Amino acid sequence: MTTLPLAEAVSRLTADRALLLETLDAHPDPHAPYEMAGTDPCESLHDLLAHVLMWHEINLAVLTEARAGRQHWSLDPRWETREAGRALNLGGVLAGRELSTELLLQRFDRTSTALLDALDEQHLELAQYVMTGYNEPYRHAAYHLQPR
Repeated sequence: MTTLPLAEAVSRLTADRALLLETLDAHPDPHAPYEMAGTDPCESLHDLLAHVLMWHEINLAVLTEARAGRQHWSLDPRWETREAGRALNLGGVLAGRELSTELLLQRFDRTSTALLDALDEQHLELAQYVMTGYNEPYRHAAYHLQPR
């Protein structure tokens, strides 16, 4: 896969963030059941918010560690397995269920902004690697929100 230019990465991540927020705004009850694509344990838009937020936080940590010349724990091959990914997905969603949507939105706003700020040319290949799921770089929420 060819690494996208920085401007395209920022554009896709910004659009993905906006899509998730617009979808949440359009639905009065974020805890109501919501059908999504994928195998993640998301049952509602609240769950999806927690899920995407957790991965944004991990991706931000990956880039922060790379800037410091260290490798983040999630890049260890023992974590890059289907089983570990499923466990992280479930843990992130279950933890998010314990928080209000308002708190998740506040955290999502801060984390998304920090993640956008962390994108740079020097670490763009790494960013694309960790932010590509389902073969779509920088489009996490969009994948789950597409019709099945």
